[in-house]
This record gives sequence, C-alpha cells and structure tokens, in this order.
Amino acid sequence: MDGDLRHGAPAGGPVTPDTGPGGAGPPGPPKRVGAVWGLLILNTLGSAGAQTIVPLPRSLIQAVTMGALVAAFALALALNVRLRIRSCAFLFLLTLLLVPSVISSVQLESGFGALFRCGRLTLFVGTLWLLSRWWDGGLTFVRHHIRFYLAVLASVVAGAVLSPGAAMPEVYGGRLVGAVWPLTPPQIGQYAAVVVGLGVLLAVGRRTGRAGAAAVVVPALALLALTHTRTATVGLLVGLALAIGSLLSTSAAARRFFAWAVLCAAVAAVGFASALQAWFLRGQSQEHLTSLTGRAKVWDALLAAPRTAGTELFGVGLGDKSFGGLPIDNSWLAVYHEQGLIGVVLVAGIVVVLGGVALLRPPSLPRACALFLISYCAIASYTEAGLGDASPYLLHLAVAASLLAAPVAAASPPPAAAPRAQVLDRTRDRW
Repeated sequence: MDGDLRHGAPAGGPVTPDTGPGGAGPPGPPKRVGAVWGLLILNTLGSAGAQTIVPLPRSLIQAVTMGALVAAFALALALNVRLRIRSCAFLFLLTLLLVPSVISSVQLESGFGALFRCGRLTLFVGTLWLLSRWWDGGLTFVRHHIRFYLAVLASVVAGAVLSPGAAMPEVYGGRLVGAVWPLTPPQIGQYAAVVVGLGVLLAVGRRTGRAGAAAVVVPALALLALTHTRTATVGLLVGLALAIGSLLSTSAAARRFFAWAVLCAAVAAVGFASALQAWFLRGQSQEHLTSLTGRAKVWDALLAAPRTAGTELFGVGLGDKSFGGLPIDNSWLAVYHEQGLIGVVLVAGIVVVLGGVALLRPPSLPRACALFLISYCAIASYTEAGLGDASPYLLHLAVAASLLAAPVAAASPPPAAAPRAQVLDRTRDRW
C-alpha cells in the first residue's frame, strides 16, 4: 500500500501499488477504500423521511448526499489512477441498465430530474467499477458495510435518546424513525436487519468473537423490533436460514446455531404467539394487511395505465419511484415504470446471475454472506423499491458480488538467477 512505500520495502522485495511483497500479488485494499464505501452509503441514505430534531432543509440534505457521491468517485479514481478493474457480470449488467435509463430520461417525460438521476446512477456505477479492483472474495467489504451502517444506526439511537417523541412520532404509528438524519422505519429496519444477518454469520464463521458479535447484533435487533418492519424481519429470517443452511455440511458451529435457532423459534411460537401476532399486525386490520397497507391499489393503477411501445420497452425515465403521487414500493414495478421491460430483464439478470454463482460455489463463509444479501434483496424487492437505481439494495448486491469474485492469484516469484559457472557449463554442453 501507499504507506509501505514511505517506510522502505520489506526483505521479500519491493512493494508497489500493483504488487504485494516480493511480487506475490496485489496488496489488500487501502484504508481509504473504506472511506469510499462510507461515502456511497451516505449518498444512498436519501433526503425524505421523518422530522428531525434540528430541521434540515431538503436542499441541504441533497447537497450532502450528492456531494458524497462526487467525493466517492473522485477518491476511488485517485486510488485507482491506472483504471485497473475486474470483469464482473454484476457490474456489466448494471452498466447496461444505464441504456434504457438514458433513453427514457432524455424524453423528459419525468422532467429534468430524470437526467440528474441518470448522472447520479452513472457516477454510482463508475465508482463501483473503480472499486472492483479490490473485489477478491474476502470479507473486507462486509466489514465496511457493517461498520458504516452501525454508524447510521448509532445516529438513530442518539436521536431516540435526545428526543424520544421525535424518534417515535404518532404520524408513523409510534415506529422508530431517524430524528438526527431523516430516516423512515423501513430504512432503519433494512440497515438493522443487514447488520444482524452479517454479524451473526461472522460469529458463526468465527471471524469475530461472541462478545463483539453480541454487542452489534443485540442492539440492532432491538432497533429492528422498534421499527415494526415486517419486510426486513422476513428478509432477515429467510436470508439467515438460507445462509446458515449452506454451511451445515461443513461447519459444526452452523449446525449448533441452527439447532438453537429452531428451538428458540418453537418456544417463541408457543409462548409468545399473541405478542408476535400483535407486533406483526401493527394495529392494522386483516383487510389492510391483505392489501399490503394500500400498495396493491397503486400497483393495480400502474399496471392499468396506458403506455406506448416506447414506454413499454424503456419506461418513462428515472423518477422518485412514485406513481400518481404515491410510492410504488415494489422494485420490479418501479423498474418497469421507469426503465421498461428492458430494465426488468436486466435487473432480473443481476439477481439470477448472482444467485446462480453463489449456488455453484462450494460452502464457505463468503458464500453464506453473499446468499444472505442476495436473498434479502430478492425478498425486500416485493415491497421496497431500489433495485434499478443508486440505493442501499445495489450496495448490498455489490458486497455480494465482491464476496463471489475469484481470489486474485498470487504471482509466482521470478526464478533466481543461475550462478555464472552453471551458465557456462550449459553453454559448453550445448556446443
């Protein structure tokens, strides 16, 4: 890394930006790669949400988030000046998704904001391409992911401590929101679920201590419970079941965790059935729950709306993931509306390719983490939008892609120079 050059090369040989000690392959990611990832996470936090303790103008929040993306791209470019990238089907399909996005957005059917969002998505994808140089199948980006989402959750806790009323307002039915940075309950639930899932997997894989994992997982679980987010809870449970299940044949720790999890689930189902049902319903009627809290009406109206052949194929352009002034809250319908059938095919290809590669890999902790993230995004896509634009869901899938990347092969050291006498002997024998 850069810091090694200032202190001299180790005995194994010189360390350059492209090779490790003794030319044994590329070094680990610089620490500043983590800063790039943190800036990408900041960019995807959004600007709409609950009222904060200190009112923040939406224009200021948008300037901060967009500035974070520009800074992330510039820093990634500075770290990867030679533009070394790794081939990746995930990023290739994501780049192709820019085509219907631009074609539909230049029609300005969604206004000039569509072109701005296209530029944002282009910078987002470009930053991921620059970071792909350090995607090597390791857990580096998993740790970055946990670390920065923990920082976001810490801001939620700070808001709840400073102003409990603002953190659990009546307008959201008493559900936990962000009172320092405007975050909605589904956002907090998503971040908490991902932190819990990855934290549990690292503990099962013995990549972190039990005490350290508990210090992360238990508070995140409490925040998830306070958000009353059903999608995040179901995604966490199903994703963990698939991930842990992929380790059962090779890990005794995974088998013990699975057995304890089944036992605890059975006890909870018998002893706390009424409390769990009340939490799941959130005071809503069965009819309201059946209509997915009103989402189905928006979906039916979107599908019934007339469309031209062009909008059917390419969509109406990148927007705010709403239809008729109401949120779409479905990734597939949001992509269909904004990027057309071509966008739906490309997004489906991203999920299928990542899932297929994960299933074909031998059991390992990186594969389990990737399965968790892919399955979580697939489940959440039914009631949350984001798979077709710069969002936390694309960051989750990017982490999965980094986990599924083939390790960089170490370069074999050059053969030692033969003694001069041996060279002369071989030359004499040749003649």
